[in-house]
Amino acid sequence: MGVDEDVSYGQRLVETMKPFIESLTESNVSARGIKKHLDNLWLLGGEIIRDVSLHEDYEKSDAAARLWEAIGPHEGPYCRHLHTASEQQSFDATCGKLYRFLKESRSG
Repeated sequence: MGVDEDVSYGQRLVETMKPFIESLTESNVSARGIKKHLDNLWLLGGEIIRDVSLHEDYEKSDAAARLWEAIGPHEGPYCRHLHTASEQQSFDATCGKLYRFLKESRSG
């Protein structure tokens, strides 16, 4: 946490991610797998918040829109906390899974 605005912005990100998180807990993903996805979502949120805090006005930056901009069907944004190819693959897999979930939720 850097500044108070980070907390409220992070809460808005979590609200956008919440249906995805709930779907993980209702699926056949193992507890270990869910923890890994949650860890990766934490990293994703941190990278988004960092970028917003450096380059944008919190009030003008829509958290859901920034989330969509950050992820794609197969990858996430650069994350400075990842040090191995395996960590990057895991992070990208979570971001891709979140992207596909959100896309399906939008269309269905």
